[in-house]
Amino acid sequence: MTSVERSMATDCTLYCFAQSGNAYKAALMLAVTGTGWAPRFVDFFNGETRSPAYRAINVMGEVPVLEHGARRLAQSGVILDYLAEETGQFGPSDGDERREVLRWLLYDNHKLTSYTATYRFLRTFVTNPNPALLEEFGKRAEVAWRVLNAHLEGRAFVAADRPTIADLSLCGYLFFDDEIGVDWNDYRHVHDWLTRIRALPGWAHPYDLMPGHPLPAK
Repeated sequence: MTSVERSMATDCTLYCFAQSGNAYKAALMLAVTGTGWAPRFVDFFNGETRSPAYRAINVMGEVPVLEHGARRLAQSGVILDYLAEETGQFGPSDGDERREVLRWLLYDNHKLTSYTATYRFLRTFVTNPNPALLEEFGKRAEVAWRVLNAHLEGRAFVAADRPTIADLSLCGYLFFDDEIGVDWNDYRHVHDWLTRIRALPGWAHPYDLMPGHPLPAK
């Protein structure tokens, strides 16, 4: 057994729910690395993340949370970095790649996921959202998509000549295209990049990978 196999011998538990693109980033990493894991469903829509019991698990009141042995990790970027180190897969190969991966992880969390996730939430899960807010976050999301699309011109993947955790982070909300209301054919390089990610062994849609879909009818 290799050191990587020994380090991941304990199965992981991922606190998640199907509608969370941030949780999907971690779930996808677990799936495409062939890591043993089990989901622990978090009932976000009925307020579990606001409960004292959940805040004792993660004071931030968010998913994902990864438990692996004695470790408990929060924040998708931290979890992706940890799993890349532990599995020896999808990580940077040197310092320059590490900084490029970090650049895109930070961009994703600050811009692409931030705006896309908020826009999708307002559009899909909020009854009668504020039209001005919906328009503003839609515009911001579109800017972020255009940045990613431009960067991917002439590239197969975001940060290296192979998929890395930067790709797995950036794609986290983009497979909810019907709920976002976007046609990725309008962003051709993003479309082709998502097709390459879908081709990774172990890939599955978030609604097939994590529990909680469909939501119960009101």
